Amino acid sequence: MAKPKSSAAASVDELIAAVLRGGYALDPAELFATGSMWIAQSTKFPGTTQLYRNYYLLLRSGAAFGACCVERDDLPALVAEDLAGASLATLLNDPRLPVRIAALDAYFGSVEPHRDAARATPWQLPLGTPHDRALARDRAIVSLLKIEPGQQVALIGVVNPLVQAIREQGGVCWPCDFNLRQTQWGEPVSKTMEPALDAADVVIATGMTLSNGSFDRILERVRARSIPLVVYAQTGSSIVPQFLDRGVTAVSAEPFPFSQFSAEPSVLYRYQ
Repeated sequence: MAKPKSSAAASVDELIAAVLRGGYALDPAELFATGSMWIAQSTKFPGTTQLYRNYYLLLRSGAAFGACCVERDDLPALVAEDLAGASLATLLNDPRLPVRIAALDAYFGSVEPHRDAARATPWQLPLGTPHDRALARDRAIVSLLKIEPGQQVALIGVVNPLVQAIREQGGVCWPCDFNLRQTQWGEPVSKTMEPALDAADVVIATGMTLSNGSFDRILERVRARSIPLVVYAQTGSSIVPQFLDRGVTAVSAEPFPFSQFSAEPSVLYRYQ
C-alpha cells in the first residue's frame, strides 16, 4: 500500500477538499462504494432504564467500511439503496453531511487501515454478552483519560460508564447529549455543549459529532483553549485520527463491525 500523504486540514470540510484535490495517496475517483447499508438498532441492558437507539449508514469500499451514525430523522432508511456503485469522489460531494462522513471514513479506511497505522495500538474486546463487550469497550476509552481531581470534564455524547469513570477519577462531569435528559444517576444532561466547552479542562466526545456537524466547533474551542480532546469513535473511526496533534489528543477507534453486532472477540484501536 502506498504511504499516505499528509494534509494540514483544520476542519472536516478542509479534509474533504484535500482528499478531492489529491492530497492523499489514493484517488477517491478510483475508489467505489460497492455496498451500502442502513441499520436501525436499539440496546437496553437488563436492570437499566435507558434505551439507546442508533441508526447507521454504512458504505463498503474495497476492504474498508465507512460508518456514520445519525439521528432518526436525518436520513431516510432508503438512502442506502441509491449509493452503491458511486465513486467516493462523488459521495464526498454529496449535499448530505452523513453521506460525506461515511464516504470520508471509507476513504481513510482504505488509505491507512487502523491495523497499519503507526500510532494505533490494538485493544482486544473479549467474547461475551453485549454488556460484557460494552464494558470492555468503555475500559479502552477510560484508559485514554488522564483526569485530575476537581477537573471539569465536558462529555459530549453521554455513555453512562464514562460518566461513572469521570467521577471515579475525581472529575466533575458536564454531560451533553441531544437525546438523553438525565444520566443513569439522575444528573441533568444539557442539549447544548457551549457552556461545557467554556468550563472544561478536558473534553471527551463521540464520533457522532462528525455527523451532526459539531466536531469542527469542538476542535475550534479545544485549540483556542489548549485543552485535551479525547474522541471515542465508531462514526468516523478512520477520520478522527487525521486530526491528531491538530486538536485531537487521543482516539478510541472502533471500525465496523461494531462490538454490539457480534459476540465474538474483536479489536478496536487506541491512538495517543
